[in-house]
Amino acid sequence: MNRLCKYLFLIAILIAGCKTIEIDDKTISQSINSLNMNIFSNEGNKLLSIKSPYSSYDKDKNTFNLKETKIYLYKNNQSEYIIISDNSKLSNNNKLLELNGNVIVKSLIKQEDKLYSNSFTWNTENSEFLLVGNVKFENNFITLSSNKAILNKTNNIIKFFNPVQYIVNDKNNATGYEVNSENAYYNIETKSVSFRSGEEKVRSIIYF
Repeated sequence: MNRLCKYLFLIAILIAGCKTIEIDDKTISQSINSLNMNIFSNEGNKLLSIKSPYSSYDKDKNTFNLKETKIYLYKNNQSEYIIISDNSKLSNNNKLLELNGNVIVKSLIKQEDKLYSNSFTWNTENSEFLLVGNVKFENNFITLSSNKAILNKTNNIIKFFNPVQYIVNDKNNATGYEVNSENAYYNIETKSVSFRSGEEKVRSIIYF
């Protein structure tokens, strides 16, 4: 009789264990600590790596939600930019990257170049980064500000949408002059900024 009770008790434990596993498998959201993820293109090139101490994965939406994010962007398998933000989301089969809150984009090639914004969006299938809200670009030569900008990763040109405000610093790093314009284009490679009208006609170019 005692042996039969033991068998029944053991079977009850196994059934309870199976039920627990089934519930966990259906959990919609899972927490992940110390996430470290690499994402590659269809050709096998490294596109980005993501690090976050606190994150969660939504199975139903196939979306990663991350906090205190640090993201490295790559070009030709070499790290080109590092992006820091309060929060970020990776969705659409890891193709859509959205960052929000105190976004800072730092160039690892030209380390004096920094971009700030409220939000950052990148579809990894194209080469354009969209920055919206209090956008500001800074280096040793110039500060450009607008509410919206697009950084083209292919030609390294940042387009600032009107109205644009810029400040040129002299050699003593003191404020030179300040002008409001329409669209402005900063070329990271040539360290030059051009201003264009609504018809995209070049009005002026400044080199540093």
